[in-house]
Amino acid sequence: MSDKHLSSQFDAELNSISTHVLEMGGLVESQLHQAIYALVNMSLESADQVLENETRINQMEVTIDHEIISTIGRRQPTARDLRFLMAISRTTQNLERAGDEVARIARMVKSIIESGTPRNLPISELRLAADLATALLRRSLDSFARLDTQMAVSIIKADDDIDREYNGFLRKLITYMMEDARTISPSLDLLFLAKSIERVGDHAKNIAEQIIFIVKGEDVRHSPVDKVESIAG
Repeated sequence: MSDKHLSSQFDAELNSISTHVLEMGGLVESQLHQAIYALVNMSLESADQVLENETRINQMEVTIDHEIISTIGRRQPTARDLRFLMAISRTTQNLERAGDEVARIARMVKSIIESGTPRNLPISELRLAADLATALLRRSLDSFARLDTQMAVSIIKADDDIDREYNGFLRKLITYMMEDARTISPSLDLLFLAKSIERVGDHAKNIAEQIIFIVKGEDVRHSPVDKVESIAG
C-alpha cells in the first residue's frame, strides 16, 4: 500500500475523530441550553431531560478515547498529528467535565423547585452568565473546527467576563442573605449553581488553549494573556 494511500486513510481517521468531538460538544451545548431553560422557567421536565442525556456525553467521551488510542497504536503519529490527538483527548475531557457541570445545574434546579425557593431571589439574573458561558462553549467548538488561534485568544480573554458576572451575582446574593435570613439556604443553592456556570466557561477556555497547542505547538495553560497573544501570533 502506498504512503499516499496510508496518509489519506490517516487523515480520514483524524477527520472522523474531530467530527465526533464536535458532535459531543454540540450535545453539551444543547444540554446547557436545556438546563438554563429549566432554571429560568422552573421546569422539572426540562431538568429531567438534561439528566436523562448525561450518560450519552459520558459514553461519547469513552468512544472518542478508544478511537484516539486505537489510532495512536496503529499509526504511531508524530509532531503535529500527535499534538492534535493529545489536544483532542484533553478537549473531550473538558467537554465531559462541562457536561458534568450542566448535569449538576439540572440537579440543583430540581432541588430549588422542590424546596420552593422564594421567587424574589435573582434567579433570572443568572441568565446573562449562562448566555456568556454558552456563547464561549459554542465559539470554542467553532475555533476547534477551524483551528483558529485568534478566535481562541478572544475566548481566553472573554472568560474574565463570566468571572465578573459570577462575582457580581455573589455580592447580590450576600445582600439578600443579610436582609432576610430565610433566603440563606436557597441563596446557597443558587451560588453553587452559578459556580457551575462559571466552570463551564473555564472548560471552554481550556479548549481554546488546546487549539493554540495544536497549531503553534506551545502549551499555554496557566500562561498570562499577553504571552498567549504573542504565541498565537
